[in-house]
Amino acid sequence: MIDRYKKQRVRMVDSQIRSRNIKDERVLKAMGKVPRHLFVDEGLVDQAYNDNPLPIGERQTISQPYIVALMTEALDLREKDKVLEIGTGSGYQSAILAELAASVFSIERVATLAGRARRLLDYLGYYNVAIRVGDGTYGWREEAPFDAIIITAGAPKIPKLLVEQLTVGGRLVLPVGSRHSQTLLKLTRMSEDINDIREEDLGGCRFVDLIGDYGWED
Repeated sequence: MIDRYKKQRVRMVDSQIRSRNIKDERVLKAMGKVPRHLFVDEGLVDQAYNDNPLPIGERQTISQPYIVALMTEALDLREKDKVLEIGTGSGYQSAILAELAASVFSIERVATLAGRARRLLDYLGYYNVAIRVGDGTYGWREEAPFDAIIITAGAPKIPKLLVEQLTVGGRLVLPVGSRHSQTLLKLTRMSEDINDIREEDLGGCRFVDLIGDYGWED
């Protein structure tokens, strides 16, 4: 089967990601492999590899390719890692994570998006991704602890329930701020004390709201 979009993915990786200082070769390889055009609406396929987010329905978006790569690189994933994703959305970020980690547990509050992502991930053979419909701000306690957690929606504050579900040494990457502007943070849990966190600022960003009991009200 001819991959009509392979050249576009190569161009996306070279011009939007590698050129902006993303260096992890495993991340670059995953971004060059996952068919992003399958995760967007049919009418937006020709824009799938552009340097911007795109709507996916239900007031949600698929993130800009560079932001996906930046957040993924910050997670510092290893092949045996267990990852929690808050906000499945289209399933694109889930597929990237599935290329890099042993298992991915993803929570999506919108059932229609979760169902669509499940079908597409199954079609592509990403059977190491589990999807649950629910309030992601509670995490997935029965599968904890996680080596890495990624939140793909803007939070008003750092969700302590999710920090509790990290291993010692685990990484949490999320946008934190107002509903209009956030700072992308990488948090590393340094000890059993959930307040013992190393924090890194990865720059400004703008995400859809993290809706939930420990996020924003709908």
